[in-house]
This record gives sequence, structure tokens and C-alpha cells, in this order.
Amino acid sequence: MTTKEYRTITKIAGPLVFVEKTEPVGYNELAVVTLPDGTERMGQVLDTSDDIVVIQMFEGTTGIPKTAGARFLGETMKMPVSRDMLGRILSGSGKPLDGGPAIIPEDRLEIIGAAINPWARDNPSEFIQTGISTIDGMNTLVRGQKLPIFSASGLPHNEIALQIARQAKVLGGTEDFAVVFAAMGITNEEAQYFMKDFERTGALKRAVVFLNLADDPAIERIITPKLALTTAEYLAFTLGMHVLVILTDLTNYCEALRQIGAAREEVPGRRGYPGYMYTDLAGIYERAGRIKGKKGSITQIPILSMPGEDITHPIPDLTGYITEGQIVAKRELLRAGIYPPIDVGSSLSRLMNEGIGKGRTREDHKAVSDQCYAAYAEGRDLRGLVAIVGKEALSERDRKFLEFADMFEKRIVRQGREEDRTIEGTLDLMWELLAFLDERQLTRIDRKYIEKYHPKYRQKE
Repeated sequence: MTTKEYRTITKIAGPLVFVEKTEPVGYNELAVVTLPDGTERMGQVLDTSDDIVVIQMFEGTTGIPKTAGARFLGETMKMPVSRDMLGRILSGSGKPLDGGPAIIPEDRLEIIGAAINPWARDNPSEFIQTGISTIDGMNTLVRGQKLPIFSASGLPHNEIALQIARQAKVLGGTEDFAVVFAAMGITNEEAQYFMKDFERTGALKRAVVFLNLADDPAIERIITPKLALTTAEYLAFTLGMHVLVILTDLTNYCEALRQIGAAREEVPGRRGYPGYMYTDLAGIYERAGRIKGKKGSITQIPILSMPGEDITHPIPDLTGYITEGQIVAKRELLRAGIYPPIDVGSSLSRLMNEGIGKGRTREDHKAVSDQCYAAYAEGRDLRGLVAIVGKEALSERDRKFLEFADMFEKRIVRQGREEDRTIEGTLDLMWELLAFLDERQLTRIDRKYIEKYHPKYRQKE
């Protein structure tokens, strides 16, 4: 079908091209701008009124003169999807970066997608083992959950993301498990690091990787998570796979939203971000979950670096409203030489109780986790007291809790970048630490679990 070409560009602002038109044009419709030398650039309709349409260009507006032609294709952006995508590294716009052939699609799906109907949602209940004790033992990830990692610049959130991508698995199941990894606004150096790590560890075999670079146009950064989630939905709900989606860094995505909002001269909301950012983020996060009657599932780990390490900043603040908890990385732990620097005190998984216990992890999981939380929190509070009165002023009981906090960070929180701990191994390690405390202090654990799992009683068996 031939489409009408308009040569009525009235204004070019940032990544936006304003075109006068006479026929109806749909929101999100694809557009092609043809330069005088015949080269074509793709864009997408961002705004449309009776006589003006605004196109946001995927490849930037540099070099586009007002004499260029614009035509509208009458369809929205679609993602070509196929089982053959597993093992591929693609750009933020879905083009191959790994030197391989273009993907031969089994289907072409709308990238906008839709949040799962609440009536059709199934309750997340199966445990996902990440191999990281602070997540598995204390803030358990459940299949179908969205559990973000709140980090900050300079913290190793990318290393944590790669470790989860390598190690994540569903226990006792033979189902197909895949990872969709989307990186937004990363440097060339980071992109090389991601590609090498995926290839080195063999994790690429079951992964689809999208890499949007910092020098790519802002609009590409906005479509990258949508392409990744469309791919995940195809793998999960058409092919019946269990998919873990890792999105890093959502802060770069939100900065791109702010940049385009400024180019459109929108009235800004908090800190200059657009007022619709909450809706926009919800449109990404709510594409995770399980659907009744469907075999597959989508679990999300969005990663965002908090500007100024401020957890009340609009991006982490809005994310916290939508997601089911958060994993928080802290700089103090990294300074103490602890990797991964995950602070269990301020982390939370709201669906943890759904995915743990007998038949899922182990019957003592909740009790042991609660006891470790309580003992660690008490030990950390005592550090403040020690700074004032000195360690000598503490009672014997308090000294044990103080030492427990140090041991907890060194043995549970700290682990190697390649160390993949089983949930059994994590729980046994937590029991080893709890054995350091007086048995009378284990007030959150049922006596039958103490007699079954406490190292003192296990040695007698």
C-alpha cells in the first residue's frame, strides 16, 4: 500500500519532528522520514491533533532538513518473535548485535502490550533460587513476582544482575527456564562486559539480551523494555516457558522520559519528570505475573540507581508503590568489603511467605529467617551504643548479638561473585550462626525445628 508523503515539516526539536497533516494519523503509528539523499529514518507518532502530528525519531533528528518528506505507515511497532531468539544479543531496537542473522519471526507482536487482567492473574507461589543468600534466605523471590533492586551509582548492581541471570533456577522442575536481560543507557565498555560474561558462563544459551547504549537516541531507550517484555510474553504465554526479566537501569529509562517530555514542552511533575511517569512505570511492571490456565510465567527484577542515594526520589518512590517489595544495596556494606552489598534490614519481599515452607524450600525457612532478622537488627542497634559507651560496657548477651551482626555480614551477606548457594546451604549456614547465640534467645523458632536442625542436635544424630 502506498502512503501519502507530507513535505510539511514545521519544526524540529530534540528527537521530535512536527508535521502538518490533513488525514487522520493514529497514536503510536510508525512513520518514515525520507532525507533529500534518499536515506530513511524510522519514528513513531507521539502526539496527534487535527492538523499537527509529532513524530519521535528512533535514530535522532541530526541532519533532517525541513524539506524532508514524512509518511505514516498505518501500523504500530511490532516485535518479530521466535524461539530462535534464545542465545541472541540484540540492540535496544531489536536488531542483531552478535553478528548473527536477522531473526526469522514466528509471529509479530505489538510492543505496547497490556497489563495482565487482575481477574486472570494467578497467585505467585513457586520459589526461584537465585543462589544469593540475602535474596533466597531473607527476601525470597517468587515466580511471577516483580522485585526491584534499589542501588546507587558506583555500586555493583550490574554484577548482581549478571549473577542472578547466570544462577536463577526453579527447584525440582524440568520446565523450560529463560532469562530476558535488557540494559538501557549503558556505556560501550559495560555492553562489552555484559556480552563477554554471558558468553563466558554459557548463560547466553537460555537468554535473550537487549543492549541500548548511552549514545543511542533517547527514544530507543523508551522502547527497549517494551521489546524485552514483548519477547518475554511470547516465551512465557505462547511457548510456556518460565521467564526471568532483568531490566537495568530504569533510572536511565526515566531520564529519557524526562528528556522527551522537555522537548515536547510538557508541564513537568516532581523533579522535572513527567506527571505520567507512575502510569508509564506501572505499564512496564504490571506485565509481570502468572495467568490462570497458562503454563508460563514472567518474573521481573528491575534495577534502578537512586539519584543521590535518595530512596524518596520519584523513581524508587513510585516503583515501591507498584512492585512487591525491594532489595536495597548499601554503600556502607561495599566499603566494608562485602559483596553483594545487600542490606537485609531495609529490603523486603512481600510475597516471600507464598513461596517458602515445606514442599517449596524447607519447613524451618520462615522461622530461621525471622530469627536472623531479629538478631541482626539487635546487633546493628548495639553498634551505635558501642560508639558511645564502648564494647566493655556491654553485657555478655549484648556482645554475642554484636558479634552475630558482624558474622551475619561476613558469612551470609558476603559471598563470591561466582558462588551459587543452594537454599539448603543458605539455611544450614543461618543455623550455624544462630548456634552461636544462647538457645533461650531463639524465641522465634519452634522447639521442634531447633531439635531437628540446630547443629548441636544434628551432631548427636
